[in-house]
Amino acid sequence: MPMRRPGFLSRLYQAALAAVLVLGLMPAVQAQAPLSGNDLVQAELLAEPQSIRAGEAFWLGIRLRMAEHWHTYWRNPGDSGLATEIRWTLPPGFSAGPIVWPVPERIPVAHLVNYGYDGEILLLTQITPPAALPSGELALKADVNWLVCQKECIPGEAALDLALPTGTGGASPATAAAFDAARQKIAQASPWSARIETGSDGYVLHVAVPGLRADRIHSAAFLPHQEAMIEHAAPQAFKVEADRLTLTLKRGSFAAAGLPQQTGGLLVLTEDTGGTQQRQAFEFAEIAYGAPAATVSAAGWSTILQAALLAMLGGILLNLMPCVFPVLSIKILALVSHAGAGRAQMRRHGMAYMLGILLSFGALAGLLLGLRATGAQIGWGFQLQMPLVIAVLAYLLFAMGLSLSGVFHVGGSFAGIGEALTRRGGYQGSFFTGVLAAVVATPCTAPFMGAATGFALTQPAAIGMAIFLALGFGLALPFLVLTFVPQLADRLPRPGLWMDRVKQALAFPLYATVAWLIWVLSQQVGEKGLLAALLGLVLVGAAAWTFSLRGQMAGATAGLLLLVTGIALYGVARNPVRSAAPQQAQIAPSGIRTEAFTRARLDTLVAQQQPVFVNMTAAWCITCMVNERTALSSDRVQAAFRDRDIVYMKGDWTNQDPEITRVLEQHGRSGVPLYLLYAAGQTVVLPQILTPAIVLEHLDLLDRVGSHGRQPQTASLSNLSTTRSVQP
Repeated sequence: MPMRRPGFLSRLYQAALAAVLVLGLMPAVQAQAPLSGNDLVQAELLAEPQSIRAGEAFWLGIRLRMAEHWHTYWRNPGDSGLATEIRWTLPPGFSAGPIVWPVPERIPVAHLVNYGYDGEILLLTQITPPAALPSGELALKADVNWLVCQKECIPGEAALDLALPTGTGGASPATAAAFDAARQKIAQASPWSARIETGSDGYVLHVAVPGLRADRIHSAAFLPHQEAMIEHAAPQAFKVEADRLTLTLKRGSFAAAGLPQQTGGLLVLTEDTGGTQQRQAFEFAEIAYGAPAATVSAAGWSTILQAALLAMLGGILLNLMPCVFPVLSIKILALVSHAGAGRAQMRRHGMAYMLGILLSFGALAGLLLGLRATGAQIGWGFQLQMPLVIAVLAYLLFAMGLSLSGVFHVGGSFAGIGEALTRRGGYQGSFFTGVLAAVVATPCTAPFMGAATGFALTQPAAIGMAIFLALGFGLALPFLVLTFVPQLADRLPRPGLWMDRVKQALAFPLYATVAWLIWVLSQQVGEKGLLAALLGLVLVGAAAWTFSLRGQMAGATAGLLLLVTGIALYGVARNPVRSAAPQQAQIAPSGIRTEAFTRARLDTLVAQQQPVFVNMTAAWCITCMVNERTALSSDRVQAAFRDRDIVYMKGDWTNQDPEITRVLEQHGRSGVPLYLLYAAGQTVVLPQILTPAIVLEHLDLLDRVGSHGRQPQTASLSNLSTTRSVQP
């Protein structure tokens, strides 16, 4: 026993010393821990009433308390940032209105201006319950996402919920003051009329303000709802005369020519009242266009025709893109099978093919323009962000491949999947081949196409539709010329027995496309959804085999298998879409710093003057994959990135991502790929088709203009597409 006690005391002393060291080091360890958006913003869900009354609308609010010197953003964050988003989960029959935004503050950051809030705000939303409610408490939930910024930007999120009983309504004393204060910070609907016209380098806003005294207006500013409409940091000259306020606004760098599609916003006036200044804000839901802008000018028509020509050229080049190759095989087979027919019949096949493409492009463009008009943040190729569309396309191409391989033969009623192309008089086959060509072409972006489609999405619906139809006409044009020019048609080989072997061989590009589509699907859905899609392929194969059998039960069995295939598609649609979580910076095997794209991280890196290369891509974008393999992954480009310490950021648009959509729109694009280089105080947009030489040329030019610490001038980058740099 005496020998053990000193050992015990020694161990006790060591334990006490370790505890002291741990407690002493804890503040240092905590100080080094990175901040999160939830550390800097406290979120809370509040309800104005004590209970919910059936059929009577009520108000909920998201209260955000920001740490000192940190701010969140308004619906239009300005030159950078991201608006707070709220996604409601409500009981059946309930509906939620839009966020009612308080009037923001102008937040200058270097040479930029943002709109946002510091301190504390309450974002109000009106909730409408159904006419009949069950008794008891009802759960109301809100998923809130925000971006909080100071010198760096950090995203945050919170899942909030509360339960309210059904009853007679009535305000809650605990929250009444908070909601009353929030309403005092909301702009009032403007009592005045306004119109907007084009100016020398932007817009002129005219507001009828009867009774407004010019000597009492200290300042006036217009805060538009549309992000890219104006240069937010540019001065807004104003004057008040003859009951009219006139504001001169500088057009934004990313704004399209002509007048903006969305013209709503806030008019903020500061008035001198007896030695004190009082700020008032008036909201315009929409501002009318002035008389001078009612018609399209000659320059406007010139711009539209130029965009249509670029779209047509892009459509022609789409025929050379790898994503259209499987359909090219069917078109070649169609031409060969009809080579012996009369010229009039050949022309009708060409017209049917063109009609299929134009109708498909028109339908896709109409849906895209319609959804964007409702505020949806989507772009060209949006349908391929839907796993169900990918699965249906894979099944369709798989069935076409099986048909070409001779597994089954379909009649005219099933001509839509392309087999009727091997039969004379199959105009339906030519039509549906055009439909398929349009659908399969949407993952690709050809040269000239990106600028044209981006311009189309900023124009009125009629102009946008015309540009998209020009793109479709370009896709159909080579095939159409081949059917209308007798000299070219006469060079086609005559049909013969050799066609069976060619037909079977042409099935394999379709199988390769199916494999690619399933890989794309694996990036969009979880394991259960992928298993359902693979089982669906097996069922399509079984249905094709059953079609080849003879007997009364063959058709019924095939129909049953196709019904089960529909159930498999339902499994794909029901499976949650994968969302890639932002990753921390990593060092790739090549030595390059790589990160997943987030706008907050990009703003932080640019503010630190860190060179960044942004690659906006998608798994279903063949053009993107080819550029990555042939240019961005080349040894020369990788070495150039490494030597210049360039951070490589990759934005994955395989699934819908509003942040990426917003970046695309800011740079005049409607879809991927988009390549951005932030370096030497500039932001450069690279071409959509890359080679190692193109990437290195842009890097070298930025090195030259940024040497010796000089601020590069835009004029020195005249052969590049330059945009603004972005700060938090």
